[in-house]
Amino acid sequence: MTGTGRRGVMTAVGMAALPVAAGAQAQGGGPLAADVPLVLPRTEFVWEAVVDLAPTMMLGEGPMGERRMVPITGGTFTGPRIRGRVLPGGADRQLIRKDGVRRLDALYEMQAEDGAVITVHNKVVVAPVQGAEDYRHSTLEITAPEGPHAWINRLAFVGTLHSLRPRMAVLVRVYSLV
Repeated sequence: MTGTGRRGVMTAVGMAALPVAAGAQAQGGGPLAADVPLVLPRTEFVWEAVVDLAPTMMLGEGPMGERRMVPITGGTFTGPRIRGRVLPGGADRQLIRKDGVRRLDALYEMQAEDGAVITVHNKVVVAPVQGAEDYRHSTLEITAPEGPHAWINRLAFVGTLHSLRPRMAVLVRVYSLV
């Protein structure tokens, strides 16, 4: 490699990750991390969805683990500002890693009572916890059309996932970060 090369890039990245010592001058005269107040994010409940599922389709073993797909067949959602139905046709693609962690990647649409169609991309991590309930948290990218639900396009979302067995469904709770 020419120029800074791989080692130079790695050194620059490594140094950028080092914390600035208290009282030290930031390079370039910018604010120090100690000068910025620590604000912890809060959450606000947005909706909960009961998502109906078809049986799991096994897609075979891949280099990163077992691959599966779970078709989404419908459902409902309700929250303080919006409610409606989960549309059939989406799917949850899953990777079950050798360490037992499941990475879920669901893409589906929901239709609000007023007819607006909202797209949900939910990325979930399900990790076993010794002697306790599994870790089941997600980040969501949600988009809505312009109009009464455009507020959705201006927020960041996190969520939880719970199985509703023996019913072929899951409960997805969605929260905005505020």
